[in-house]
Amino acid sequence: MKTISTVVALLCLLPRLSCAGEHAAAAPLYRLRVSFDIPLAKIIGIAEMPVLAGRELSLKTGGLAISMVEVNGRAATFSTREGITSIQPPADGLLEIRYTGEFKGGGGFGSNSAGVSSVISSRGLSLTGLWYPQPSGLMVYHLEASLPRGYEAISEAEKITRIDKPSGRDYKFEFSHPLDGLSFVASDRYQVLEGKAGAVKLAAYFFREDRELAHSYLRAAQRYLGLYEKLLTKYPYYRFSIVENFLPTGYSMPTFTLLGRDVVRLPFIIDTSLGHEILHQWFGNSVFSDYEKGNWAEGLTTYLADHFYEEQKGRGWQYRKQQLIDYGAYVNGANEFALGEFRSRTDDRARAIGYGKAAMVFHMLRKKVGDEKFFAALKEFIDQRQFQRASWEDLKQVFEKATGRGLASFFEQWIDEKGLPEISVNNARVRRKGAKYEISCEISQSPASPVLDLSVSILSWKGLIRKEMVTLESEKKEIVFEVDEEPARLLVDEDYDVARKLTAGETPPVIAQLLGGEKVIIAVPEQGVDRFAALRESFLARGAIERDAAKLDYGEIKSSSLIILGSHNPLLRRLFAGFKAPPAGFSISVQKHPWNEKKVVAIIDAEGAEEVRAALPKIFHYGGYSSLSFAKGKNISKDTQSSARGIGVDIRGEPAALISSQITTLTDVIAAASAKKIVYVGEHHDNFSHHDVQLLIIKALHEKKRKVALGMEMFQRPFQGVLDDYLSGAIDERQFLEKTEYFQRWVFDYNLYKPILDYARAKKIPVIALNMRREITEKVSREGIDSLTETERQELPQEMDFSAGEYRDRLHLVFKEHKNAKDGNFDFFLQAQVLWDETMAESITAYLKKNPDRQMVVIAGNGHVAYKDGIPKRAYRRNGLSYTVILNDGELEPDSADYLIFPQPLDGLKAPLLMVDIRDEKGKVSIAGFTEESVAKKAGLQEGDVIVAVDGKHVRGLQDLKLALFFKQKGEIIKVSVIRSDVTIGTYEKEFEVKL
Repeated sequence: MKTISTVVALLCLLPRLSCAGEHAAAAPLYRLRVSFDIPLAKIIGIAEMPVLAGRELSLKTGGLAISMVEVNGRAATFSTREGITSIQPPADGLLEIRYTGEFKGGGGFGSNSAGVSSVISSRGLSLTGLWYPQPSGLMVYHLEASLPRGYEAISEAEKITRIDKPSGRDYKFEFSHPLDGLSFVASDRYQVLEGKAGAVKLAAYFFREDRELAHSYLRAAQRYLGLYEKLLTKYPYYRFSIVENFLPTGYSMPTFTLLGRDVVRLPFIIDTSLGHEILHQWFGNSVFSDYEKGNWAEGLTTYLADHFYEEQKGRGWQYRKQQLIDYGAYVNGANEFALGEFRSRTDDRARAIGYGKAAMVFHMLRKKVGDEKFFAALKEFIDQRQFQRASWEDLKQVFEKATGRGLASFFEQWIDEKGLPEISVNNARVRRKGAKYEISCEISQSPASPVLDLSVSILSWKGLIRKEMVTLESEKKEIVFEVDEEPARLLVDEDYDVARKLTAGETPPVIAQLLGGEKVIIAVPEQGVDRFAALRESFLARGAIERDAAKLDYGEIKSSSLIILGSHNPLLRRLFAGFKAPPAGFSISVQKHPWNEKKVVAIIDAEGAEEVRAALPKIFHYGGYSSLSFAKGKNISKDTQSSARGIGVDIRGEPAALISSQITTLTDVIAAASAKKIVYVGEHHDNFSHHDVQLLIIKALHEKKRKVALGMEMFQRPFQGVLDDYLSGAIDERQFLEKTEYFQRWVFDYNLYKPILDYARAKKIPVIALNMRREITEKVSREGIDSLTETERQELPQEMDFSAGEYRDRLHLVFKEHKNAKDGNFDFFLQAQVLWDETMAESITAYLKKNPDRQMVVIAGNGHVAYKDGIPKRAYRRNGLSYTVILNDGELEPDSADYLIFPQPLDGLKAPLLMVDIRDEKGKVSIAGFTEESVAKKAGLQEGDVIVAVDGKHVRGLQDLKLALFFKQKGEIIKVSVIRSDVTIGTYEKEFEVKL
């Protein structure tokens, strides 16, 4: 649930905290008398305060016009420069300043820190900025104000006196405690409703049209005051007022809160922000932050208000997780600062630190010391520091006293050091230990912090086994647990009790990540960009940069969060092919960046410029959402993508099982699959039994009089013409294998596929070369898509989707198993695999579009069809045709396929081998070594021999050698000609007879 602090930019709801520091007796008295010319938006004022001779006094006066300065009735020298008035008191005594000012609003010299002006108008008076000569020190203020008849007014006061006169209405506001500033609010539209909360006098100043809301607010105020008096100490003042404002404010001052009209009408304010503002009466408005040493009050108030309310509903962990999501979105290495440096919320980054991180720190402190000592320490803190300034150091001391333990390292770690630690769990494993199970893992943090208290939950397949607390005192720690039940999973910090960086799996892609990102690129398409002009201008002002969407290279894409404008953007087709924008006037959808888990990609579409302008101001107030839709500026949908809870590590899966009574046969599978337009049959390439199953399926479908076509991964698209010639009988098998460069482009024995091709040729079944040219995928795997030439790019599929997370994760496991993984680039490996799958999906679609009466059987490796997110879903995205997936010896896991076939082992005829290790370089085939019992070695061939012919046919490469051997039989004798080098007689050619 979003608290008011989260949507504060929308409502300008920023608590304005007083900051008094000394006891009232130590603060001088500041008397202020003001009157108003409301039609002219003018204030006329007289300010009085004691001064000392020879001590220059500096007052903030902004655009106020100072007409007279006197000390003890005599004129005093003063000057005003850049909004500061300097006065040289000629003697000790009473300083009197006469001034005037105009407050028409619009962000002039009366603006406060939130950018909301002090305003005098027929709507009312809202003076919360610089509306009187303001000293830098703490003062005890007494205010007198003259207003027209019918005006109700409020200011910081415990005693309010109202005097009605024929000419108007006078007010006196007296407050015995020091303040660092004064506010004044008045309106002739107020209706005042009063109440009581114990000894506290309550009042609600609401506009007539909102009078009914006042009752609810007073009842809620009674509840909150009772809650915090029980939880903390007695309310520090005699009165508390809730004041509605015509400006969009949300401030808390001593004795009242000032909430904008739009704010009080929001249904959730009573249950969230009102309690927050009331709690500020204790923290910030009676115990004041020592701002020079950091503002602790916002974090503590957030923790005991916004967080506390969610915690009472059982949603504390969600609230804490959201604070960590916000921190990750808005705070980065370039802009973060230590919590002790926080003064006030100036932007979302400051809020994430000063409110969110601070609330987490108080939560960790509470977990560390326990509820009883936590609240006892806060009560002591209030008793000691009421009406004084207090710092983080003061908090530390009172908690040390209450707990009897040193907390210096805790406060140093979380207050003085910037950033959050990153937690990881590695090398998790389980083993049997007698009747028990022993679980071990390594928990690490970066950077290394002094101490972290982490919860570790151990779960079985049925649920929680037990939860342990682990104290991490250093960078790494090996932990070992023993449990009675078989464990399946570890879950670390699932309740978000520690301020830490979230893992990628825990972090949903949200709009906020665009606002706090270090680098954001707007990908601009060639056409249709004019409607996004306002949005582009807004994000450029926030530091984004623009790039031509068609020309973005791999480096820029990977290193940046991206804003993709328009549903026809070429970058969208390159990364998220098939994405459909929701039907709305304006939509934004934020996705995980497929090439960088720390970045996001926002896809923005709109019907026109008006829809963009209407929605744009609002999207920034929905930072916690992943997707939004608007119609004429009205939000019609919002959603946040799901994400993991806690740092989860799977250590042992539940055994998969089949119901034996439901085991069927290949015949039944074929019968069920025959109704599908596309039948994918996966394989392990070197397994004869898998290819036998494929042939049985093809035969069965053909015999059912289906018009079958066969799509094969093993052949590449440029050789489709050769395939057609072979199937038609125009060329023979040797020519077919030679011209398709089969032995060069596919490493597996052709005997594995020969029965399938023979059947297709005999039955005139079309065979479609599905795959991309090998040179392209190999180059991309080494150097990435950006390395391709313009000519090579013409061969790429028109659209690609990199967004499938589970597909990416499975490929990453495959990549790590490659022997050259350490030297490779996974992103390039992923690009090559996506190109591979997208190309085959495109080939399938193109053929079936031209031949809609055909049913296609697709033969490909299990990895390309398992879980359907390789070829099948990519083809379906293009054509929407029905399909089924059959895996041979596939993983026995849910959703891995529609059907799993476990054929009995089957041997097959294979081409004979020379049993040598070959080095094929620049068309020269040389022997690099021999396998055990090598027939070539027995015949006399040696390492270094260059094979130049087999049975008189030239060998110009490995393709020629394999082709020659394919047409031989085991036991047959062949003649192998080699060139051999000898140090004594030089280079010569020699021929050997080799029995295969």
